[in-house]
Amino acid sequence: MADDDIEIDAQGENSYLVVQPSELEDVRTFVTVSPEVMDRLGTDDEEDVVRRTVLFLRKHQEVADFPEVIDLEDVIAGYDDYLEAMATSTD
Repeated sequence: MADDDIEIDAQGENSYLVVQPSELEDVRTFVTVSPEVMDRLGTDDEEDVVRRTVLFLRKHQEVADFPEVIDLEDVIAGYDDYLEAMATSTD
């Protein structure tokens, strides 16, 4: 899947609805981005971080298995290579 099939819609401060197609139906996931995570990543482009995070997670799981809510703090805690991938990613 390419990143052009990812729909991202801001849902207020630091929250985004991500819609991705899967084989059966679209998968909807709310992604929470904290200012602390943005500081750790060294960027202020939240939508770009959300898109790159979704692409990162697609390498680790099927879209149909995405949870309803993703907090980037949990992604950092759950994937040792996340911060490095976000620092070097040009997706």
